Amino acid sequence: MTTTGLRVFLDDERSTPDGWTRVYWPDEAIALLEQGLVVEISLDHDLGDDSRGTGYDVVLWIESAVAERGFCPPKMHVHSANTAARRRMEAGIASIERLATRTPQAHSR
Repeated sequence: MTTTGLRVFLDDERSTPDGWTRVYWPDEAIALLEQGLVVEISLDHDLGDDSRGTGYDVVLWIESAVAERGFCPPKMHVHSANTAARRRMEAGIASIERLATRTPQAHSR
């Protein structure tokens, strides 16, 4: 993974930390991930309109991309206040990390 790239902050309410690119919806985060631009991502779960998706949808997308295409996942964080969703997202991230260590392509971007 390169040291240059975007740090993406997915959230609908919190202030964006300095040095991060804010997105409001999962499809925006996924579009940047698909372009290979993201080196780090921080995810909120509840984004104000579940019909548009949640932070967990991004976790699921990354997991699928790693498993199916050898996608190199960025460094991932969860900043959601939703305790149950946070646990589920963190479990998904742990799964992605295990999968990425077994997927040779995931180490070379």
